[in-house]
Amino acid sequence: MDLLNLSSRVIPAAQYQRERWRNGLGWTREILRLPEQGDWQLRLSIAEIEQDAAFSAFPGIERELVLLQGEGLRLRFADGRCETLLPPYQRLRFAGEDVITGELVDGVTQDFNLMWRRDEVNAELLHRPLVGNMLFFTEPQAAWAIHLLTGQARFEGDVLPALSAGDTAWLGAGARERFTLHGGGELLAIRVTPAVTR
Repeated sequence: MDLLNLSSRVIPAAQYQRERWRNGLGWTREILRLPEQGDWQLRLSIAEIEQDAAFSAFPGIERELVLLQGEGLRLRFADGRCETLLPPYQRLRFAGEDVITGELVDGVTQDFNLMWRRDEVNAELLHRPLVGNMLFFTEPQAAWAIHLLTGQARFEGDVLPALSAGDTAWLGAGARERFTLHGGGELLAIRVTPAVTR
């Protein structure tokens, strides 16, 4: 799948593209979108939520939110369900079609936002401690995105630049390859594969 074959690279936090929400109630810092031009099928970003606000609808999209900073975010669904994301790093997966209002528990939050078009790709998000070494394997149909939450990390052989807290690495699909990450801290690891068609 050509979409996942973007060259492996590190995206420093300072290079994330920051833009105001259309409703003016927060900011988004875009980390990565695939493809890079046109309608995206995979998007990683960090939302800065400044006040209670309705979420935008994304038909055909699956979403997963992870609380990065702040005292918490309460998600009220139109069907009456209510879910609260609390520190540290509580998360929730939901459909982009869901009608949701986000309510701040106590002050501004920052939230990691993973979105993918469900008929094109699958994404599996893992939250893991990084203690010593961690191995990631890319394949022709499997890529990884690694967002370092805390700490420092580097790839064996310096095949990519080192990671500081807040940076993201993209390990592109292609020939089977092993990436060894050394360091200490916590990370989010997202395995991205093509959607299974039936």
